[in-house]
Amino acid sequence: MLKQTKKVSEYELPIKIEPQKEGGYVVTCPKWSDCFAQGDTVDEAVLEITAVAQSLIELYKEEGLRIPLKTQKEKSVTTPLTLPVIVAT
Repeated sequence: MLKQTKKVSEYELPIKIEPQKEGGYVVTCPKWSDCFAQGDTVDEAVLEITAVAQSLIELYKEEGLRIPLKTQKEKSVTTPLTLPVIVAT
């Protein structure tokens, strides 16, 4: 197996979850107005905003823009990677 070293950054993404009268949930990030999502369940909405945040971070880095989130930690890792899986209970 080919091993690669990658730089991994972990960001703190504060979120606010609001149930909608018509059903579903809207999730927003109070510190980042561009970062919001919706879903039929809380889990779906959280997964969606996570994906949105990942895409925005990549875009902001490419464009040289400041990412308005606090970096928790940065480290270099060698594959295989392990990722945290967060599930609301």
